[in-house]
Amino acid sequence: MATRAAATVKAPNVTSVSNDPNATGFFGHPRGLSTLFFTEMWERFSYYGMRAFLILYMTAPAAAGGLGFADRDAASIYGTYTGSVWGSAILGGIIADKWLGQYRSVLVGGIIIALGHFTLAFKALTFFYTGLTLIVIGTGLLKPNVSTLVGSLYDEGDARRDAGFSIFYMGINLGALFGPLIAGYLAQRVDWHIGFACAGVGMTLGLVQYVVGRNRLYGARTVGSRAQVGTARAA
Repeated sequence: MATRAAATVKAPNVTSVSNDPNATGFFGHPRGLSTLFFTEMWERFSYYGMRAFLILYMTAPAAAGGLGFADRDAASIYGTYTGSVWGSAILGGIIADKWLGQYRSVLVGGIIIALGHFTLAFKALTFFYTGLTLIVIGTGLLKPNVSTLVGSLYDEGDARRDAGFSIFYMGINLGALFGPLIAGYLAQRVDWHIGFACAGVGMTLGLVQYVVGRNRLYGARTVGSRAQVGTARAA
């Protein structure tokens, strides 16, 4: 009975990525990798760009446009923020698996991150804490699920997968390199809140190309289908 029931499990109609005409459109990899590459690059641009001057902004005197926090208080807030960003990924993965799915989780997470950065562009202290909270929530949704989408671009056993993740990590490093240089420069030389807004613009650019390139995520948007197929075959 169990065998028959498992055999009747039907997965969504998803063509194999290796048979997809777009499968070799980005350095010999699925074209969807370029969409995820730039999504993560811009997200890391926004995250590390803002984080580079966050503690400087908190400790800068009010006369210089900062919050005037003591070093100890600023370090405590900074540590709580960065730790919460990584810890929230656990909840983000659960939400994606049970309700939103990976594609929507990345989209919603990116929107919340952008809102968080733009909220930080306002000077009131309430906006400061609200903005940090939004970034924590958004990153928790985006960060674990964008990596899942990368893996879902490849069939099981595809020898290109490891190289694909290496290319993907190059996008992370590029964003982490240029974010602090650009957003940090604007924050310290022009205005702190311009730096926060710059980070928001970066995340917005990532979202725009993510939505525009969504059709390149061939098969990845129904990431759960392959697990269902595997379960049916194993039974």
